[in-house]
Amino acid sequence: MAKTETPSDVLPGTIFTARQVKILTVAVIVMGILLVGGFAFLMTAIVYQASQLSESAALPAATKGNAAQAGLTVPDGMVISHMALDGNRLAVHLSGPRGAEIHIIDLGSGKVVTRLPVKSE
Repeated sequence: MAKTETPSDVLPGTIFTARQVKILTVAVIVMGILLVGGFAFLMTAIVYQASQLSESAALPAATKGNAAQAGLTVPDGMVISHMALDGNRLAVHLSGPRGAEIHIIDLGSGKVVTRLPVKSE
């Protein structure tokens, strides 16, 4: 038969018995180990993922070889006001006294794929 805990088993100054304190101590230690282990696993996963980036994934192709020398020629009086990157394409918004244009550049080849004049209605 299981032993029933009586009020005399309560530790002085607490409402817990010695058995309950031991169970709580084990639970706190196990949770602490899980927290530290989870943090270590998370840091290991981040380092592993960062080390798996290949050079081609980390840097666009336009930064290597001859493509980086292709560049964008900005017409006189025009300035680059905005840029946006989407995958392997770069959209460059040029503005100036003659109006505005958007140039789409393929980062793999470094060449301008499309020139879109921006017209107001």
